[in-house]
Amino acid sequence: MNVKKITLTVMVLILTLAMVFAGGSKETASTMNMSDIKLQPSNNPSGKLEIFSWWAGDEGPALEALIKVFERKYPSVDLINATVTGGSGVNAKAVLKTRMLGGEPPEAFQAHAGMELIGTWVVADKMMDLTPIFEKEDLLNKFPETLIPLLSKDGGIWAMPVCVHKSNVMWYIPENLKKWGVDVPRNFDEFIMVCDKLKSKGIIPLSMGTTWTANENWENVALGVLGPDDYNKLWNGELRFDNPKVVNVWETFAKVISYTNTDAASLSWQQATDMVINGKAAFNWMGDWAAGYMMTTKKLKAGTGFGWTNTPGTRGVFQFLSDSFGVPKGCKNPEAAAAWVATCGSKEGQDAFNPLKGSIPARIDADMSLYSEYSKSAAKDFSKDIIVGSLAHGCVASEGFANDFSKVMETFLNNKDATNASLMCQELADKYIR
Repeated sequence: MNVKKITLTVMVLILTLAMVFAGGSKETASTMNMSDIKLQPSNNPSGKLEIFSWWAGDEGPALEALIKVFERKYPSVDLINATVTGGSGVNAKAVLKTRMLGGEPPEAFQAHAGMELIGTWVVADKMMDLTPIFEKEDLLNKFPETLIPLLSKDGGIWAMPVCVHKSNVMWYIPENLKKWGVDVPRNFDEFIMVCDKLKSKGIIPLSMGTTWTANENWENVALGVLGPDDYNKLWNGELRFDNPKVVNVWETFAKVISYTNTDAASLSWQQATDMVINGKAAFNWMGDWAAGYMMTTKKLKAGTGFGWTNTPGTRGVFQFLSDSFGVPKGCKNPEAAAAWVATCGSKEGQDAFNPLKGSIPARIDADMSLYSEYSKSAAKDFSKDIIVGSLAHGCVASEGFANDFSKVMETFLNNKDATNASLMCQELADKYIR
């Protein structure tokens, strides 16, 4: 077994253990049989279909392309595109929670594969099993063998992956770096040296947006400082958050964000990316939906109009997340919902969606000639790199942990107290993971 497969096996084990202990205030998984209801696909659905996501604004064109594929195949369905703006679903998740608990779920909703869906709605017995769709569409052999376990629990498959994203990416404009006389840094020592040089020239070294983007930057620092093995150990209890190694992560993070813009809290991720495009900042750490934004909205060409590399210290590691759709129990039109998730998993649907989104397809048989140089590069990385899961995007910890981590982050951004942040995170781990 090669290193990548070993690491992926460990990752699946981590997620499995986390699912047992995750949830609010040490809540346990539902004792009900979550496989009692399976979603039955139909060849001729009709009626209204509401799909719920956070793909609005600059991410909208990719969703619209996927919707067009669906509408060509199922013209009798009246599709309602219900999107809630807000990067990483920060606003959509709150609205979804109200609707789910209020008994008014959409037919299908977007979620991140892993603990975000399973640790929140599957353990609460609120989701329908998608296994019949995977079987009818012959999808079990169309996704990487390591992806299906992230979608599964108790014999059911609960989410349909639409894409694979990489979150540990550092973006820059090659012409600007050449003009400023700096090279692309590979590790933290080089990054700090480059940042100091840029700062002396009056250039903001690193652009950053609101709190969830800080969470993503933190996990990039954690991965770069700890390495993939110790990073994974955070999520299975083998490495405590109050360990000096993790205190060092917060200390390094404090140094990194000292090079960021002072108005970060008021900026969206797109506005932070714009700072790099407009030459106000040199680098931006953001998942590769930024590639979709730069190509689709800003009309920049991958490789010449913008460049990319891994965030410092993470070369050879792919920090993974996958957007997916699940179908809640109690939705009004499960047949149309089944048709939607089947479209999301189809080759045609994924090849329409992902080139515009900046992501790579979850399917292994996609037509890569349709994809940008960035996407081809990311697909190559995904095939050979060590894979670890994202905290900020729902893979390695429950939604409860992630929500409370954001509160820790807000406190840290105000006081920069690394020891206190580590202690607060250990309290969260005791509550949600251990």
